[in-house]
Amino acid sequence: MEKDEKIMDQPEEIEAAQTPETRQTCGPGTTPYTVRRGDTFFTIARQFGVSLDALVAANPQISDPSKIQPGQIVCIPGTSPTTCPRGTFAYTVQPGDSMWSIARKFGVSLDALMAANPQITDPSRIFPGQIVCVPTTMPPPSGCPAGTFPYTVRQGDSMWLIAQRFGVSLSALIAANPQIPDPSRIFPGQIVCVPAAMPPPSGCPAGTFPYTVQRGDSMWLIAQRFGVSLSALIAANPQISDPSKIHPGQIVCVPTTPSITCPPGTFRYTVQPGDSMWKIAQRFGVSLNALIAANPHISNPSQIKPGQIVCVPNR
Repeated sequence: MEKDEKIMDQPEEIEAAQTPETRQTCGPGTTPYTVRRGDTFFTIARQFGVSLDALVAANPQISDPSKIQPGQIVCIPGTSPTTCPRGTFAYTVQPGDSMWSIARKFGVSLDALMAANPQITDPSRIFPGQIVCVPTTMPPPSGCPAGTFPYTVRQGDSMWLIAQRFGVSLSALIAANPQIPDPSRIFPGQIVCVPAAMPPPSGCPAGTFPYTVQRGDSMWLIAQRFGVSLSALIAANPQISDPSKIHPGQIVCVPTTPSITCPPGTFRYTVQPGDSMWKIAQRFGVSLNALIAANPHISNPSQIKPGQIVCVPNR
């Protein structure tokens, strides 16, 4: 009779092994957990601090909660994905993590980390895949000091990489950030104050004007914007040791276009934003060909810029 009972049990075990709920999608307000060897509904409920009834109710796809197996998916209620508030960033718990080790990893106090995560009812029990909100280190109370600009750390950044990116020395970058206790530990969302390259001691030389670099600028783009050659722009900025590395807030000295003397029978017009040679010709009632012929100093009539001088023939 015992043999018969064992034979009767075998098909059920085989069927369970073949159809684990590994493809179960957990609903809103729950988080999937992969069953490990030795787990039961009772131990899982205890591990995540939820009631056994709530755990059973969250898993109607499991017909017999007393029979679960490794690799099966169980939905844990009350652990929906967390939206971290302003001033914090989301960190996904890794195997072996604890609140203490996370606090230490990101250079924040354990109290601050716990205060930022009221959704975690028992900070001594966190699990891989869970979201923990980590407070960001704030910049100095007065913001970044004069001569520096704020930079928000990105994934993969280090103080050395940031120093390289903005063409400053590592020691200068560290000195500008006394609020960072351990420069070898920075994290996404943190603010780093980057020293700005200073313009020449006497300011921009005669025949140039200062331009403040904007995000996304390059020396080539600045040269194009102001209608000067790249070589002329580089020559006007000997203080920039590597013209391929400029950064927001930096001062670039832009050569001015030589003064234009319009010939007799024409008058001076200063190009306005949105102007083109065709529009200027239309505005003053002259032909486009006549306007181009009166301006041999404009090598490319299709490219004019605000502030440039155009000589317009008299009607």
